[in-house]
Amino acid sequence: MVVPSFAALLAARITAALPSVPAGFDPQVRLSEHADLQADGVLALARTLRRPPRQLAAEVAAEVATGVATGVAAALPGGIVADVRVAGPGFLNVTLTGEALLGRVAERLADPRLGVGLPETGVRTVLDYSHPNVAREMHVGHLRSTIIGDALARVLTHLGGTVVRQNHIGDWGTQYGMLIQYLAEHPADTAALTQRYKTAYALFQADPAFAARSRARVVALQGGDPDSLAVWHAMVEESTRYFSDVYERLGVLLTAADIAGESSYNPMLAGVAGDLAAAGVARVSDGALCVFADGADAPLIVRKSDGGFGYPATDLAAVRHRVTTLRADRIVYVVDARQAPHFRMVFDTARRAGWLPPEVEAVHAAFGVVLGADGRPFKTRSGDTAPLVGLLGEAVERATAVVAAKNPSLPAPELAERGREVGIGAVKYADLSTSRTRDYLYDPDRMMALTGNTSVYLQYAHARLRSVLAKAGSAVPPVRADAPLEDVERALILRLDGFGDVVAGVAAGCEPHRLCTYLFELAQAVTAFYERCPVLRSPEPLRGNRIALCALTASTLATGLGLLGIAAPPQL
Repeated sequence: MVVPSFAALLAARITAALPSVPAGFDPQVRLSEHADLQADGVLALARTLRRPPRQLAAEVAAEVATGVATGVAAALPGGIVADVRVAGPGFLNVTLTGEALLGRVAERLADPRLGVGLPETGVRTVLDYSHPNVAREMHVGHLRSTIIGDALARVLTHLGGTVVRQNHIGDWGTQYGMLIQYLAEHPADTAALTQRYKTAYALFQADPAFAARSRARVVALQGGDPDSLAVWHAMVEESTRYFSDVYERLGVLLTAADIAGESSYNPMLAGVAGDLAAAGVARVSDGALCVFADGADAPLIVRKSDGGFGYPATDLAAVRHRVTTLRADRIVYVVDARQAPHFRMVFDTARRAGWLPPEVEAVHAAFGVVLGADGRPFKTRSGDTAPLVGLLGEAVERATAVVAAKNPSLPAPELAERGREVGIGAVKYADLSTSRTRDYLYDPDRMMALTGNTSVYLQYAHARLRSVLAKAGSAVPPVRADAPLEDVERALILRLDGFGDVVAGVAAGCEPHRLCTYLFELAQAVTAFYERCPVLRSPEPLRGNRIALCALTASTLATGLGLLGIAAPPQL
């Protein structure tokens, strides 16, 4: 049985104690500097009910003081609340008993899931992310989608959900007819596929005759021409091997089996157009089949005037397929914010057509762009979009230097492995710790800092805890609930207690940065604990309790970093 956090218990108790609670009432329970927990929601509710705030708060305080018992704390005399007071204009400040706090440490240590529930059980999420293009190098623009999507996949799975990963790669359309035509006309060009793509694109732009032959090649490809298809298949296979290598370096869960490219929906497009027209959702305008929506600047073009299909038709086919065939309860698209108008129209069209029923949630988890030092979209010195492989290599090189300076005695193989873990972790954390809707500055120096909100700081905090536990030698001792607690210990326990709520919040809002903030604050709390509370030199029962706190904190940091796809090495 998952034990609710103290904050959740208190919120439930406050709600039960109120005489009249409007729908959606939030007691707003949070950690406080003035007590263990503070509830602010009663103040706002008093205004709604037209009651004197302090009077209402006093009534609630009297009810709260009588209990809120669960788990180990249920057996404690007097429940878990030591004191509850009305503060300011109508806030509630709640202090918990030391026995309850230490009992919770024992509960969390005994729970392999560290208090994290399974709220996603029975929910099937189709998660669309990464989506690079065949024959083109992955660049920094693919970084955010891949990393955010991977973190969401890990969190949703950890919460008991079923995640169907969909890597919607670009593998169909005019550009591939262009490249196939170039390869047919220039068989002696043996440059890398990405370079040949650039050459073909330049020729396509400069030579109208070549552009016309390329468009004819697209028709042949879409019509099933064997020679064109053979070259196309070879390109896709070569690119898939490249994508797999990048994903392995990045340490994400995507595999070749997760690829569902644009081409896979090609047989469905005529049916999509026909069904939308038959249902009256789409109509012909200037020769094109379009869906018009109120407030939209332009229609959604399902079928172009020349009879071809663009990505709106593909995205509609994908929605239909994900609901009917993949049986999605929720569809999440991790795609940059500039595509927001497009996805609004796709979702609206799919709902009007009946392909996206009300019970299936469709979410555009939009994200901002990665910026360089000049505040513009991140580029290489030559002005090109920065290749992802080069960026990852630079991060690992910098991290290896940081680890070597910190621990010069590490053997070379271990140094290489630690450099990879720290470097890739730094890249991921810099991205994930920023709210996904915001742009963020790619700053390698800040990413590798040993202090501040970085993955390196968290990894060192975890490694330090593992070092203490290794010196302690034996198994983690049982927690003594009758021992005294320092303020920093109380703060650390309360921070640990909120882990499950935070992970659930990440899933609810598709917001990995919430977990990053939590882990950073947890690392700060354990640092304050170190400074005030000796662990191995303390007398019993303080020593045993503090070892238990170190063990619980280390496990929580490691689990949290793992949910972000970041390694938590035991030593750095």
